Amino acid sequence: MDDWLPGELRAPAVLVTVARVEGSVPREPGARMLVDAAGFRGTIGGGHLEHRALEIARALLAAGGQARLERFPLGPKLGQCCGGIAWLAFEIADAGQLALLDRRRNEDTWRMVSVGWAGLPPTRSSKDGIAAALPPVERVGGEAAHATSLIDGSGRILAGAAVPAFDRSAGTHMFQDDTGRLWLVDAVLAPRAHLMLFGAGHVGAAIVRALAGLPCRVTWVDERDDLFPAGLPGNVTVEATDTPRALVEKAPQGTTFLVMTHSHALDLDLSHAILSRPGAPDHDIAADWFGLIGSCTKRRQFEHRLRERGIAAARIAAMVCPVGIPGIEGKAPAVIAASVAAQLLTVWEAAARQPDVSTESH
Repeated sequence: MDDWLPGELRAPAVLVTVARVEGSVPREPGARMLVDAAGFRGTIGGGHLEHRALEIARALLAAGGQARLERFPLGPKLGQCCGGIAWLAFEIADAGQLALLDRRRNEDTWRMVSVGWAGLPPTRSSKDGIAAALPPVERVGGEAAHATSLIDGSGRILAGAAVPAFDRSAGTHMFQDDTGRLWLVDAVLAPRAHLMLFGAGHVGAAIVRALAGLPCRVTWVDERDDLFPAGLPGNVTVEATDTPRALVEKAPQGTTFLVMTHSHALDLDLSHAILSRPGAPDHDIAADWFGLIGSCTKRRQFEHRLRERGIAAARIAAMVCPVGIPGIEGKAPAVIAASVAAQLLTVWEAAARQPDVSTESH
């Protein structure tokens, strides 16, 4: 994950968000970059577009002002050949709201930002890279009438003022309200992908490192508490338990399972528990994905034992063993981890194309 969100904002900063795109562009709506005077976190795609955005953000940081929108045709004038158009929103970052978003990393939140009015010429990049200012957001008593608001999955206002109704299923997008005001709806969503990884050996540790920068949550399970490293990636939660089967039984549908413990007997028990979970149809693409580390010989042995335990043939056939991308044969932990991480991304991206469900009840 290109982690734009700090645990604590230590210096004034500007948040840059890809608000809308047309055609071929480096990043999707919702990509973000947090810019301060000395550096930045996250990325909106690199290249000249990002360089220009850094200039504009730092100019806004120096001069102050309201949220604004910039339109960038990605052609020869910008030194890029993508050919599409990107609209970027620039706003002074609110330290309190960023801290709240950081605490809600595993919960869906929507940011609502007023970025101007419809029917006015859009801002464009000037020759020196500094934005021509949009007409200011309506002010009341010298302050912006609509600061950024944060809304949870049930529509509850977490911070800021009341905002117009919006479509929470549309991801990050822009819309115009009845008064002509333009809004950025920025969906800051919890990672949908959740991996339950059993085994804290060399390969398990390498997989955790490989997944550290990816949009997923990892629950790392082992009974041997001393094997977990002192420093963990921000997307990892440790479960040191001698009853791992209970975690399988309680895991929500759609969890991804990866089993690689120190014991074949434990691997078999966990495999049985995973393949016995209710509510996961045999051929449903959104059903639990289950990978088991091991050779083709191990797979044949487990198939036989799982059949003896009453697991349906279709469920056994869905078990992925060996794991990893076909054609990568290296057995070093880092090689296995890279191959498995790529395989998991294909699984998670396929799942992401299915109808989404918020992490909170509506």
